[in-house]
Amino acid sequence: MNKTSKISDAEWQVMRILWEKAPITSSEIVEILRLRTGWGPTTIYTLINRLVNKKAITIDKGSSPNVCRPLLSQQGCRREERNFFLKKVYDGSLNLLLMNILEDEELSDVEIDELKHILDGSKNKER
Repeated sequence: MNKTSKISDAEWQVMRILWEKAPITSSEIVEILRLRTGWGPTTIYTLINRLVNKKAITIDKGSSPNVCRPLLSQQGCRREERNFFLKKVYDGSLNLLLMNILEDEELSDVEIDELKHILDGSKNKER
């Protein structure tokens, strides 16, 4: 996925369902999103088609009903969004983002211990 095929906020709703429930039919996606968001079927099918065009999902057209599957991993999409956000807001600096979060948010002792564990693991990784 590149910058031009960035997944919109509404398309993320479809992707979340696919990552959780795939393989799933397009009509099942419509029903789930209709209940969650109140969007109409036409809107939801448009989102599905956009994701197909972006090569984010595939529809097994040979099956009846049409079965949808994600082509992109949730982890990969999160990484792409994180990198885009870092570049846009923090000039690509993860350090600056973390410092801002830690200055503005109160962390519990458990959260602090989890962060220390993650940082210790990161320090030990070969780069």
